[in-house]
Amino acid sequence: MPDDPGPPRLALDLSAPPPVPEAGIAAAVGVLRSGWTHRYGETLGDASEAALLEAEFAAQLGTRYCVAVNSCGSAMFLALLCTGVRPGDRVLMNAFTLAPVPGAIAHAGAEHVLVEVTPDLVIDLDDLERKARASGARHLLLSHMRGHIADMNRLMALCDGLGVTVIEDCAHTMGAGWAGRPTGTFGKAGCFSLQAYKHVNGGEGGLIATDDEDVAARAVLHSGSYMLYRQHRARPADEVFARWKDVTPNYSMRMSNLVAAVARPQLALLAERARIWNDRHGRLAASLGAVPGIRLPRRPQEEEFVQSSIQFAVAGLEETAFARFLAGCRARGVYLKWFGARQAEGYTSVSGQWRYLADPHTPPATEAVLERLCDMRIPLTLTEADCATIAFIVAAELALARKD
Repeated sequence: MPDDPGPPRLALDLSAPPPVPEAGIAAAVGVLRSGWTHRYGETLGDASEAALLEAEFAAQLGTRYCVAVNSCGSAMFLALLCTGVRPGDRVLMNAFTLAPVPGAIAHAGAEHVLVEVTPDLVIDLDDLERKARASGARHLLLSHMRGHIADMNRLMALCDGLGVTVIEDCAHTMGAGWAGRPTGTFGKAGCFSLQAYKHVNGGEGGLIATDDEDVAARAVLHSGSYMLYRQHRARPADEVFARWKDVTPNYSMRMSNLVAAVARPQLALLAERARIWNDRHGRLAASLGAVPGIRLPRRPQEEEFVQSSIQFAVAGLEETAFARFLAGCRARGVYLKWFGARQAEGYTSVSGQWRYLADPHTPPATEAVLERLCDMRIPLTLTEADCATIAFIVAAELALARKD
């Protein structure tokens, strides 16, 4: 008789990033052969890979300006700085996000004001209004955390009424939108990520998109353009730079031509990548949502997500049983991240673990949301059969954890 193959196991690395297409590889090789890895040079003009990436992304998003920097964390820091945040100011933020977001606020020397999130993983607009009024904060660094988008029409009406400037963290929503409008175009500036696990894989990098000429000019200068700002294509006019060029420090946060060369060809792949991710997400959501005790976030019709990961909450398991469930899934190839883990593992998402905050804590409603919240990446290589295997494994291991 043939050997018993044992219980199903996923034979796929769920952490695999989007591949770099051959056009990106060829462009990167061309940059290396030329030696022009730095985006600026006295004879380069405005045709560098970084300048072209900025112009192409601005055109694709529909904004006037785009500034390429070395990370999304740098993009958020510069966006805060260039929209008026000063040391000691209070900045509102989702209590559920990832460490670069509070890191950007700390980098600006500002004070964090944590706003609750709902079970649907978006910022709680009622708590946002309460915290804005109570704190007097005039900036919101809004994370579209893990691709979940709040009601942006209501949020912007609320913030406009309170005089709160919105900066969007779109690290997980490149290509996504709300009611026909792209994320990153609602607030004063949108910050996008080219980190390896995001929708465009540049290894590391960030983009600041804005229609505000002063924000754009200051970001160019702060990022480290020296006086070569004319080598940007998606930039304001010279007279705007004249207002800022002698009073703006250089923070050396610019993007290299090598990163831009790898990223540029991937902009054209966003729509197809979104189709694949959303198809796999839909299959996983349908199967996992049918498992007793599993809840997935509600997705409004207006939310036009690009979901390269999936999140779900598990109910009815105490901590030891939940740990067994996670271990059982991982042993069978399904790596689930626990957002509410007591100790940071890999990356932090629990605000109470950020001890550099003036008041490190996790607000109570957010703590309840994170308590048994699972997260799983969706690689582009995931097949329909893989989706079925994952759902089977999760259901089986959850049943075992409940039984034990």
